Amino acid sequence: MEIEEHPFEPFLPKEAKLLMLGTFPPAPKRWAMAWYYPNFTNDMWRIFGIIFFGDKQYFVDAERKTYRLDLLKTFLRQKGIALFDTAVQIHRRTGTASDKDLEIIKVANIDGMLQALPNCKAVVAAGQLATKVFTDHFCIKADHLKMGEYAEFTFQDRPMRLYRLPSSSRAYPMKAEKKAEYYAKMFQEIGILPPSET
Repeated sequence: MEIEEHPFEPFLPKEAKLLMLGTFPPAPKRWAMAWYYPNFTNDMWRIFGIIFFGDKQYFVDAERKTYRLDLLKTFLRQKGIALFDTAVQIHRRTGTASDKDLEIIKVANIDGMLQALPNCKAVVAAGQLATKVFTDHFCIKADHLKMGEYAEFTFQDRPMRLYRLPSSSRAYPMKAEKKAEYYAKMFQEIGILPPSET
Protein backbone atom coordinates (compact mmCIF):
# COMPACT_ATOMS: atom_id res chain seq x y z
CA MET A 1 0.00 0.00 0.00
CA GLU A 2 1.46 3.34 -1.07
CA ILE A 3 1.36 5.94 1.70
CA GLU A 4 1.71 9.63 0.82
CA GLU A 5 3.23 12.15 3.23
CA HIS A 6 1.84 15.67 3.28
CA PRO A 7 3.95 17.72 0.83
CA PHE A 8 3.54 21.21 2.35
CA GLU A 9 4.55 22.89 5.58
CA PRO A 10 1.69 24.21 7.73
CA PHE A 11 1.11 27.90 6.98
CA LEU A 12 0.54 29.32 10.44
CA PRO A 13 0.99 33.11 10.67
CA LYS A 14 1.30 33.87 14.40
CA GLU A 15 -1.50 36.48 14.42
CA ALA A 16 -3.99 34.37 12.44
CA LYS A 17 -7.66 34.66 13.42
CA LEU A 18 -8.80 31.85 11.11
CA LEU A 19 -7.51 28.33 10.43
CA MET A 20 -8.62 26.74 7.16
CA LEU A 21 -8.26 22.96 7.09
CA GLY A 22 -8.70 20.74 4.05
CA THR A 23 -8.20 16.98 4.02
CA PHE A 24 -5.06 16.46 1.88
CA PRO A 25 -3.68 17.96 -1.37
CA PRO A 26 -4.43 16.32 -4.71
CA ALA A 27 -1.72 14.29 -6.43
CA PRO A 28 1.16 16.44 -7.79
CA LYS A 29 0.11 15.85 -11.40
CA ARG A 30 -2.93 18.05 -10.65
CA TRP A 31 -0.96 20.96 -9.20
CA ALA A 32 -0.73 24.37 -10.84
CA MET A 33 1.58 25.37 -7.95
CA ALA A 34 3.21 23.60 -5.02
CA TRP A 35 0.93 24.97 -2.29
CA TYR A 36 -2.58 24.80 -0.87
CA TYR A 37 -5.58 24.51 -3.21
CA PRO A 38 -3.13 23.93 -6.09
CA ASN A 39 -5.55 22.58 -8.69
CA PHE A 40 -6.15 25.27 -11.34
CA THR A 41 -9.83 24.32 -11.52
CA ASN A 42 -10.29 24.77 -7.75
CA ASP A 43 -11.98 28.10 -7.01
CA MET A 44 -10.62 28.90 -3.53
CA TRP A 45 -8.26 31.65 -4.64
CA ARG A 46 -10.88 33.02 -7.06
CA ILE A 47 -13.31 33.21 -4.14
CA PHE A 48 -10.72 35.22 -2.20
CA GLY A 49 -10.22 37.51 -5.20
CA ILE A 50 -13.96 38.15 -5.46
CA ILE A 51 -14.36 38.93 -1.75
CA PHE A 52 -11.35 41.12 -1.09
CA PHE A 53 -10.67 42.74 -4.47
CA GLY A 54 -13.89 42.38 -6.49
CA ASP A 55 -11.77 40.51 -9.05
CA LYS A 56 -12.07 36.77 -9.59
CA GLN A 57 -8.69 36.73 -11.35
CA TYR A 58 -6.75 38.77 -8.77
CA PHE A 59 -4.61 35.83 -7.58
CA VAL A 60 -4.71 33.97 -10.92
CA ASP A 61 -1.83 33.96 -13.39
CA ALA A 62 -3.97 33.02 -16.41
CA GLU A 63 -1.07 33.13 -18.88
CA ARG A 64 0.91 30.48 -16.98
CA LYS A 65 -2.21 28.68 -15.68
CA THR A 66 -1.11 29.04 -12.07
CA TYR A 67 -1.57 31.38 -9.11
CA ARG A 68 0.38 34.40 -7.88
CA LEU A 69 1.83 32.57 -4.89
CA ASP A 70 4.01 35.35 -3.42
CA LEU A 71 1.08 37.78 -3.56
CA LEU A 72 -1.20 35.18 -2.01
CA LYS A 73 1.13 34.39 0.93
CA THR A 74 1.67 38.09 1.70
CA PHE A 75 -2.07 38.72 1.60
CA LEU A 76 -2.91 35.78 3.88
CA ARG A 77 -0.30 36.87 6.43
CA GLN A 78 -1.70 40.41 6.43
CA LYS A 79 -5.28 39.17 6.90
CA GLY A 80 -4.40 36.56 9.52
CA ILE A 81 -5.44 33.39 7.72
CA ALA A 82 -3.69 30.07 8.42
CA LEU A 83 -3.77 26.92 6.26
CA PHE A 84 -3.11 23.24 6.68
CA ASP A 85 -4.95 19.91 6.39
CA THR A 86 -6.44 17.34 8.73
CA ALA A 87 -4.29 14.44 7.43
CA VAL A 88 -0.50 14.16 7.23
CA GLN A 89 -0.43 10.62 5.81
CA ILE A 90 -2.96 9.10 3.43
CA HIS A 91 -3.53 6.24 1.03
CA ARG A 92 -5.40 6.93 -2.23
CA ARG A 93 -7.59 3.95 -2.99
CA THR A 94 -8.06 4.83 -6.66
CA GLY A 95 -5.70 7.73 -7.25
CA THR A 96 -8.18 10.64 -7.21
CA ALA A 97 -8.31 13.69 -4.94
CA SER A 98 -11.87 12.95 -3.83
CA ASP A 99 -12.49 12.51 -0.10
CA LYS A 100 -14.21 9.18 -0.72
CA ASP A 101 -10.97 7.90 -2.28
CA LEU A 102 -8.79 8.86 0.72
CA GLU A 103 -7.91 6.61 3.61
CA ILE A 104 -6.35 8.67 6.39
CA ILE A 105 -3.35 6.89 7.89
CA LYS A 106 -2.23 9.66 10.26
CA VAL A 107 -4.23 12.67 11.43
CA ALA A 108 -2.53 16.07 11.74
CA ASN A 109 -1.71 17.56 15.15
CA ILE A 110 -4.82 19.74 15.39
CA ASP A 111 -4.18 20.76 19.01
CA GLY A 112 -0.63 21.78 18.13
CA MET A 113 -1.87 24.00 15.31
CA LEU A 114 -4.37 25.80 17.53
CA GLN A 115 -1.76 26.22 20.27
CA ALA A 116 0.50 27.89 17.68
CA LEU A 117 -2.34 30.32 16.82
CA PRO A 118 -3.30 32.07 20.09
CA ASN A 119 -5.50 34.63 18.29
CA CYS A 120 -7.42 32.06 16.23
CA LYS A 121 -11.15 32.26 16.88
CA ALA A 122 -12.57 30.20 14.00
CA VAL A 123 -11.92 27.13 11.87
CA VAL A 124 -13.18 26.19 8.43
CA ALA A 125 -12.96 22.48 7.67
CA ALA A 126 -13.27 22.23 3.90
CA GLY A 127 -15.07 19.08 2.83
CA GLN A 128 -16.90 16.27 4.59
CA LEU A 129 -13.86 14.21 5.58
CA ALA A 130 -11.96 17.19 7.04
CA THR A 131 -15.09 18.17 8.95
CA LYS A 132 -15.51 14.63 10.30
CA VAL A 133 -11.89 14.48 11.48
CA PHE A 134 -12.23 17.83 13.22
CA THR A 135 -15.64 17.25 14.79
CA ASP A 136 -14.64 13.76 15.99
CA HIS A 137 -11.49 15.20 17.60
CA PHE A 138 -13.43 17.85 19.54
CA CYS A 139 -16.69 15.86 19.97
CA ILE A 140 -18.60 18.61 18.14
CA LYS A 141 -22.13 17.88 16.96
CA ALA A 142 -22.29 19.62 13.57
CA ASP A 143 -24.62 17.39 11.55
CA HIS A 144 -27.44 19.92 11.95
CA LEU A 145 -25.44 22.86 10.57
CA LYS A 146 -26.77 24.54 7.48
CA MET A 147 -24.44 26.13 4.94
CA GLY A 148 -22.91 29.29 6.40
CA GLU A 149 -23.65 28.35 10.02
CA TYR A 150 -21.16 27.52 12.76
CA ALA A 151 -20.90 25.30 15.83
CA GLU A 152 -19.30 26.66 18.98
CA PHE A 153 -16.61 24.70 20.83
CA THR A 154 -13.89 25.40 23.37
CA PHE A 155 -10.18 24.80 23.02
CA GLN A 156 -8.14 25.23 26.21
CA ASP A 157 -10.67 27.73 27.64
CA ARG A 158 -10.78 29.61 24.33
CA PRO A 159 -14.24 29.96 22.75
CA MET A 160 -14.10 29.06 19.07
CA ARG A 161 -16.32 28.47 16.05
CA LEU A 162 -16.32 25.74 13.42
CA TYR A 163 -17.91 27.02 10.20
CA ARG A 164 -19.66 24.97 7.54
CA LEU A 165 -18.95 26.53 4.15
CA PRO A 166 -19.29 25.31 0.54
CA SER A 167 -16.40 23.41 -1.00
CA SER A 168 -14.23 25.39 -3.40
CA SER A 169 -14.05 22.36 -5.71
CA ARG A 170 -15.93 22.77 -8.99
CA ALA A 171 -17.42 19.37 -8.30
CA TYR A 172 -19.58 21.19 -5.73
CA PRO A 173 -22.50 22.58 -7.77
CA MET A 174 -22.46 26.28 -6.88
CA LYS A 175 -21.00 29.27 -8.71
CA ALA A 176 -17.84 30.80 -7.24
CA GLU A 177 -19.66 34.11 -6.76
CA LYS A 178 -22.34 32.44 -4.62
CA LYS A 179 -19.71 30.54 -2.61
CA ALA A 180 -17.96 33.87 -2.04
CA GLU A 181 -21.10 35.22 -0.33
CA TYR A 182 -20.86 32.50 2.34
CA TYR A 183 -17.13 33.05 2.87
CA ALA A 184 -17.55 36.84 3.03
CA LYS A 185 -20.19 36.53 5.75
CA MET A 186 -17.80 34.41 7.84
CA PHE A 187 -14.90 36.84 7.29
CA GLN A 188 -17.16 39.66 8.50
CA GLU A 189 -18.30 37.74 11.57
CA ILE A 190 -14.75 37.01 12.74
CA GLY A 191 -13.40 40.48 11.96
CA ILE A 192 -11.22 39.80 8.91
CA LEU A 193 -13.53 41.76 6.58
CA PRO A 194 -15.37 44.98 7.54
CA PRO A 195 -19.13 44.55 7.99
CA SER A 196 -21.16 44.92 4.80
CA GLU A 197 -22.72 48.34 4.30
CA THR A 198 -25.57 46.91 2.21
